[in-house]
Amino acid sequence: MTLPSYAMNRANFPEMYERMLVEPLFRPWAKVLLQRVDLSAGDRVLDIACGTGIVARLAMERLGAGGRVVGVDLSPPMLAVARGIAPAIEWREGNACALPLGAGEVFDAVLCHQGLQFFPDKSSAVREMKRALAPGGRLALATWRPVEEIPLVQALHVVAERHVGAVQDHRHSFGEAAPIEALLVGAGFHQVKIETMSRVVRFADPAVFLRMNA
Repeated sequence: MTLPSYAMNRANFPEMYERMLVEPLFRPWAKVLLQRVDLSAGDRVLDIACGTGIVARLAMERLGAGGRVVGVDLSPPMLAVARGIAPAIEWREGNACALPLGAGEVFDAVLCHQGLQFFPDKSSAVREMKRALAPGGRLALATWRPVEEIPLVQALHVVAERHVGAVQDHRHSFGEAAPIEALLVGAGFHQVKIETMSRVVRFADPAVFLRMNA
């Protein structure tokens, strides 16, 4: 298979991510995540590791003009794309392990979609999520399952390892239920519920997904 020659580098990756991955891959799962927190009018929402902002944007659509949504990410290029798409949302540059919150600032719902597995200090990040929640608030987070359960990604690893050696894929490094539950309970969360879900993802041009993984 010959892959198309896309000009792809660190500078334009956020635009490619938003244009080619968000709609088929991240938007459907963001909708599932938001269903778990059951947003109501007037809720305050914090989206941690927001990337280009699909979770925050969908939250704002549900809340309407009376809602408040804040997105936090460590990457200025990702935030630049987010601001360009949804300038009405408050976007902040910051570390999940030391959230950029004002004194006493809390939220009714804290969301983290495909971010937890990348945090070097997961315990600190989850404690920060707890700190950001108002009394009675809800946390919803999602991580991909282990790569062994995703045949296409596993096949891509096999190909890559022929050329570059062993691959450590952080995207799929924290998807088991038991460690996630232990992490949340250890940070003081109660009524922890973990679900394993799957769905079919379809790309209009599968070569794009292959190229971006390459």
